[in-house]
Amino acid sequence: MEFWRSRSLWITLIVLMGVGLWPVATGSATLREDLFLIFMLIGLASSLNILLGYTGYVNFGHIVFFGLGGYIGFYLMHRHGWGLWPAMAAAGVATAAMALGLGAIILRLRGAYFALATIGINEAVRAFVTNFEPFGGPTGMSLNFAVYNAYGGPARALWLSYGTLLALALLTVGVSFAVKSSKFGLGLMAIREDEDAALVLGVRAPRWKTLAYALSALFPGMVGVLFFFKNGNIEPGDAFRLHLSIETIVMVMLGGQGTVWGPILGAALYERLRGYLLTSPLFKNLHLALAGAFLLLIILFIPAGLIGWLRARFPALRRMLA
Repeated sequence: MEFWRSRSLWITLIVLMGVGLWPVATGSATLREDLFLIFMLIGLASSLNILLGYTGYVNFGHIVFFGLGGYIGFYLMHRHGWGLWPAMAAAGVATAAMALGLGAIILRLRGAYFALATIGINEAVRAFVTNFEPFGGPTGMSLNFAVYNAYGGPARALWLSYGTLLALALLTVGVSFAVKSSKFGLGLMAIREDEDAALVLGVRAPRWKTLAYALSALFPGMVGVLFFFKNGNIEPGDAFRLHLSIETIVMVMLGGQGTVWGPILGAALYERLRGYLLTSPLFKNLHLALAGAFLLLIILFIPAGLIGWLRARFPALRRMLA
């Protein structure tokens, strides 16, 4: 596979690995918590980019896979005593299978109709889970702290969660790069530019869009398990936050949709900005409104995102910033 020989891929993975190992080297729990959130958002944004960036389909319901995967994994651990990694794998497969079935239906829609359908799916799943007693209904589920003894206790479980998330974020970025570098990725980008023309040229648009949708759902399902395992509890309100889907779209657009580095840069910058806004007495209640305004400014003035702007301004970076 030629993409494994790409200098850009290895630079990306080495940089992320270096940043990710910083808390381990310093033993800083504060830095670990900060980077846990950033790497979680990198996983969400990079997986969304497989659909949004490569096919141009705007998915406002991406967070449904994060929440549903979290619930499935949490249920398996809480009620059936599964370990963290088997529960993660099962949740990822389940969310990908769900997306495969849904994609065959809703990806017949285009543009605003598809976007509205994804919002409806998120709200429908949230309503279902809220009234589904095996998942704890509106109060959700909580883990007994004794569960963490199998991982060396709660403190070590936090580090384990962080290390697993770092590996998962690296895997998501690697898969995103592999998709972009493949014939499959070229087909997706042809769909993004002109779907009708792609069909005429022999691209199997319905099948490839559905596969991209399923692949983009695989990783948030596993990320959700890690997030709620770390927190020790899960509730519908936390699992299906529509505003997080919107913010993830802002991250992808900010960094540069259709690029590998774009979601990484967008997630890191947006999380730093959001952290400032949420702790600011002036802006703490306006951060979502500012996110919307930010998205509008990006579309108007830098539609290619920061990575697109850097590549246009500094041609030497084009081979490094995939």
